[in-house]
Amino acid sequence: MFRNLNSTLAAANAVNGRKTDKSMSPNLRSDIYAAMDQVKPWLTGDLSRARAGDGVSYSEPMNIIQKHFPETNMGLDSIGNTEGETSVVVSGITNMILELSKWDGMMSGLAMKSWAKVLEEAYGMAAAANPGSRTESIRNGISMGVEMTDATLMTKEFAVRLLLVSLLKNINSKLYGAGSAEARRGDALWSSRFI
Repeated sequence: MFRNLNSTLAAANAVNGRKTDKSMSPNLRSDIYAAMDQVKPWLTGDLSRARAGDGVSYSEPMNIIQKHFPETNMGLDSIGNTEGETSVVVSGITNMILELSKWDGMMSGLAMKSWAKVLEEAYGMAAAANPGSRTESIRNGISMGVEMTDATLMTKEFAVRLLLVSLLKNINSKLYGAGSAEARRGDALWSSRFI
């Protein structure tokens, strides 16, 4: 009886041949901050250096993201497209932070706060340096990347979940302005994911 129950539980814990109860990668926290450090200059870059949408320089942050989420790829339609490249990289780093929340709620809250600030500052610097369609593409890419985030990675712990959701809600407000249609849409999206 117990042998059968034990094998049933072991089979229930296995997903696609691998165990679901894994431990946190020892590099996850440092990789999050390393990726953040690379993304800010990448988003604000001008023609003289690597920048979002050039079709090549996204590889540095993507290498870090793929260490933790190997299935994350830059689609052919996103390569060379500022909005597409930005959304994939933003989504990947946000997913890394949500993964961290399963293991260390306090650190994930601090990382998400830093990430929201990096995105806000990068957009502000890009808008000041080169206003126009590229800046709009960066803003739309950041917003789309936050929306594409996998909310199932988030911890089930209520206080940490509430903090992360409120920080994610604020990103669209900072980018588009409080009360704008995009800010309300982001607020509604993350409120529905919180439940």
